[in-house]
Amino acid sequence: MNPENHAGESDGMLAMFFHFVLLSLMAVGGINTVLPDIQRYVVEANHWLTAKQFADSYALGQASPGPNVMYVTLVGWLIAGWAGALSVTVAMLVPTALLTLLVVRLNARAPDAPLGLAVRRGLAPITLGLILSSGWILVNSVNHDWRGYALTGVTALLVLRTRLNPLWLIAGGAVAGVAGIV
Repeated sequence: MNPENHAGESDGMLAMFFHFVLLSLMAVGGINTVLPDIQRYVVEANHWLTAKQFADSYALGQASPGPNVMYVTLVGWLIAGWAGALSVTVAMLVPTALLTLLVVRLNARAPDAPLGLAVRRGLAPITLGLILSSGWILVNSVNHDWRGYALTGVTALLVLRTRLNPLWLIAGGAVAGVAGIV
């Protein structure tokens, strides 16, 4: 389903824009923390992309040089072409940039204010939970049998328990994919 191809296309684009504006304001800890809701909105609720297309967009956006928000631009482009790419990119960047400028200014005026300290302490566990939910969405989008889940689990354990460079783990995953193991 593509907002450009239906009656009321401007309503669909406007709804998508405002949804991404709201997501940008909830992206505490970075754009990847709202990945589950972006996936839910474009894959499950509106059926604009498949889970595989979404996961591929995320992987391509992360592999590309530049900011983490690149995957959102690609998702917007897949949904509605250049208008979708521009719409979701502006929706994700402008509100958070303005909010960041406001918070930095307020923090510079009163860095030890009780409200500021409480907000910083309260956002840490929320950010961690959002990042874990993003990982869960991606794991379920790309793993289709026990071998994929096993490789993901082993990789997570190695990342947490060793100081092994993640590039070696990525290379190992690529070899496993080429060999047909996963």
